Amino acid sequence: MSKSLLQNSKAFVVKVGSSLVTKEGEGLDRAAIKGWAAQISELVKQGKQIVLVSSGAVAEGMQRLKWTERPVEVHELQAAAAVGQMGLIQTYESCFSEHGLHTAQILLTHEDLVDRKRYLNARTTLKTLLDLNVIPIINENDTVVTDEIRFGDNDTLAALVANLMEVDALVLLTDQQGLFTADPRKDKTATLIDFETAGNLSLENMASSEGSSVGTGGMLTKVLAAKRAASAGIHTIIASGLEKNVLLRLSDGEAIGTHLKSTKTKKVAKKQWLADHLRTDGKLVIDAGAANALEAEGKSLLSIGVKEVVGHFERGDVVACIDIAGKEIARGIVNYNSQETGKIKGQSSREIESILGYVEESELIHRDNLVLIK
Repeated sequence: MSKSLLQNSKAFVVKVGSSLVTKEGEGLDRAAIKGWAAQISELVKQGKQIVLVSSGAVAEGMQRLKWTERPVEVHELQAAAAVGQMGLIQTYESCFSEHGLHTAQILLTHEDLVDRKRYLNARTTLKTLLDLNVIPIINENDTVVTDEIRFGDNDTLAALVANLMEVDALVLLTDQQGLFTADPRKDKTATLIDFETAGNLSLENMASSEGSSVGTGGMLTKVLAAKRAASAGIHTIIASGLEKNVLLRLSDGEAIGTHLKSTKTKKVAKKQWLADHLRTDGKLVIDAGAANALEAEGKSLLSIGVKEVVGHFERGDVVACIDIAGKEIARGIVNYNSQETGKIKGQSSREIESILGYVEESELIHRDNLVLIK
C-alpha cells in the first residue's frame, strides 16, 4: 500500500484555502481555525516545523465591512484584506495560544522574493521563527501590491515559500478530495488521481481553472504550484481539508488525496531563488550552440552566443535566456547591463575589453548564477 509523501517530512508548508477557514465566505469559521491550530500544534510537539499560508483575509474583511459581494475594484479588495487581516491573525493567535504556541504574521509581495537581500531577510526571519517554535502565518501583502507584482493566488505563494524555506513537502488543502481525471462537479465518471509525477503536462489538461466563489484559485493553480515546488525537489499533496485530522493522518503515512512526487534533487538556495522569479528584467536570445552549452553541457553563457538583447536591465538583474524558437531555457544573474550586453553580443569574451574598455567578468552569466527552466 502506498504511503503518504508527508510521512517522513520534517518541515513543510501548509496552505489552507478560504473555504476551509470561513463560513461560506461570511467571516471566519473559528471552530475550523481551532481545528487547524490543534493539528499543527500536535505536529510541532512531534518535532515538525510548519509554515502556514492562510487565505481568508478578504472574506473576513467583507464580513466586517458588511459587504455581501466580493468587490472587483483593486482598492476595495485591498481595503477588505487590510481589515480582514486583523481578524484572521487575532483568531489564529488566540487558537494557537490554547496550545502554548505563538504565531507571527508575515505579509509578502513578489518584490520580497525577487530582491536578493529581501529574499534572504525573509528566509532568515522565517527560519528564526521556526527555531523559536513560533508558527509563521503567511499571506500576500494585498494592501500594497498591484496586478503587475501579484502572486495571483495563495497556491503560488505557498509554492514560493516552500522553495524559499527548502522544506520537504507542500500541502495544499482545499474543499475537494484532490485532483480528478475531470471536474467531478460536472463529470460523474471522474476518478481521483492518487499518485502521479509533478510537472506531468497531462495533469494541467485535467485540472479545472474554476475556483470557488470564496477564493481565487482553482485546481489548475494547485497543479502549477506543485510543478513549481517540484523544480526544487519538493513533493506536493493536494487533499481535502474537510477530512478529519487530515494533517495528522498524512504525517502518519495515510495516503489521502493526490500525491505529486518530485523527481528532482533539491537545488541550492540561489538556484531556487532564480527559478522562482515570476518576472525577469530582460531577455537574451541565444543561438543553438549556446543553448546546447547551457542545457547539455552545464556551461556558462558567453557573449558570443547571444544574438539579440531585449529590454532594459542592470548588472546583477535576472534575465531570461530564450532560444531561437522563442522558448525560455534558462534564467540567471547577468554580469553586464543591457547597453553593454548589446555591444558585446556575438563577440568573443576576448574582445570584451577592447569593446567596452574594461572587463567585469568573462562570462555574460556564470553557470553558478544560472538555472535551467524545464
